[in-house]
Amino acid sequence: MPSISTTVTECAFARLVPELLVNDVNASLRFWRDLCGFRVAFDRLYEGFAYLDLDGAQVMLEERGRNRNWIVGPMETPFGRGVNFQIVVGTLEPILASLGAASWPLFMKPEEKWYRTGDVESGVHQFLVQDPDGYLIRFSAGLGRRRAP
Repeated sequence: MPSISTTVTECAFARLVPELLVNDVNASLRFWRDLCGFRVAFDRLYEGFAYLDLDGAQVMLEERGRNRNWIVGPMETPFGRGVNFQIVVGTLEPILASLGAASWPLFMKPEEKWYRTGDVESGVHQFLVQDPDGYLIRFSAGLGRRRAP
């Protein structure tokens, strides 16, 4: 049996972790790990599986047809229609630079946006990008809080 990459002791597991079905786990790793900065907490690549972490933001990738998949309907790209995964980071610049160097298209260019959160507004610097299977990822860095008008 092939060896299993693991650094699981360095990773506290999140209470909610989406598992995304992907067409090619290696293509997905090039996006999530190499371009977006996630690290592999552990993998079972012989099963087409990887568990990724970026400062506590976690996602599992599972290649379709390699192991058991829980598919409830037709799988057509782009996957994940109607959902975007917000990932909070300290700053957007390293991810934007990496995506730009790879000529990876953005779904939405970086913007500053203020959202009402109770009696205050919370500001974010954010952009959206799609992974190789069309999952929509929203990277977000906090700008602080201010009084709501």
